[in-house]
Amino acid sequence: MRYSLAILWHERQRFLPAVLAVAFSALLIALQCGLLLGIFSITSLPVDSTSADIWLGSPGILSVDQGTPIPAPYLACLARQPEVEHCEIYLKGLASWVKPGARGSELCMVIGTRLAGDALGAVRKIDPATRYLLTEPGSVIVDKTELGRLGIRGVGDRAEINGHRVRVVALVEGLQSIAAPYVYCSTETARQLLRLPADQTTYVLARCHDPASARVVVERLRANPNVSVFTAEELSWRTRLHWMMKTKAGIALGFAAALGLLVGAVVTSQTLYAATAVSVREYAALRALGIPRRRMRAMVLAQSLWVGVIGIGLGVLAVFSLAEGATALGAKVLLSPWLVAAAGTVTLVMALLSGLVALRSLRLAEPVALLR
Repeated sequence: MRYSLAILWHERQRFLPAVLAVAFSALLIALQCGLLLGIFSITSLPVDSTSADIWLGSPGILSVDQGTPIPAPYLACLARQPEVEHCEIYLKGLASWVKPGARGSELCMVIGTRLAGDALGAVRKIDPATRYLLTEPGSVIVDKTELGRLGIRGVGDRAEINGHRVRVVALVEGLQSIAAPYVYCSTETARQLLRLPADQTTYVLARCHDPASARVVVERLRANPNVSVFTAEELSWRTRLHWMMKTKAGIALGFAAALGLLVGAVVTSQTLYAATAVSVREYAALRALGIPRRRMRAMVLAQSLWVGVIGIGLGVLAVFSLAEGATALGAKVLLSPWLVAAAGTVTLVMALLSGLVALRSLRLAEPVALLR
């Protein structure tokens, strides 16, 4: 290993392209996957930003945005479970936002929740004082980043949702959407905007005495084919996976990450093969001195390992810097430790496989080559 590292340092100009290829591959894989997870974590914001342990909705739900109206009496069904401490309704549905001044319309997602301090569906980022503003009929809250899409300038502006006048009473941050903009309001306002009768709701939320018992309640209620029941964590991951695996955006970003791995593998393997082929006379001299071929193979693989380790180190440093820059520009990049470790492992395996490909050049390393 020390001899391989010494060769890398002595021939650093020869191996530098391979190191940069590995660094670029690790950077691209981690950044693309982090961006993918960051983007689609936005899709589960309605679940992640609330305090509910259990979500009960219509049958066949694949994503939280797919909920359709269900009978409100399911509230009593969930409340009867001995593990449940508190239940409440949660209204959610698509509506047409007509921009002020008849400047077109935009599809929006209306979310109606209770406004009390212990409300399960209320977004934690919305403080009690702001929630109080939503008690006024027709008042709504939107995210700052959605102003342009909704055609408004800020607090106090008015618009129409499904023919009903609404007024923006506050703005929030970090509650943006990748599809229809979220519009937050009270359950009374939401019921009017979504034209839902009093005996219907979109979801029933519940909090358990012990959050760990939510799984028991969910398994018990899944025997009912007329509803879908999830823990909050299950619905969150189900929503993200649906958007990642079933939408064109998720497939495109996943393909880009795979393409980065492929490009890095090809460039690294060819660079290592060329570096080994250029050194064929040195390997032939080692062969003439009686060095077994297996030792030379081990040295090439050791060089591949060092190229991978150095490249990954450079890539990790770069990916965190670029992630901070992307966050400053408004993009969300999730670089969890397991993701960075997975990207590093995949890249290191790629470098070692490239080293195996480079072993082909050792077939030319025969002592007779020194006589040519």
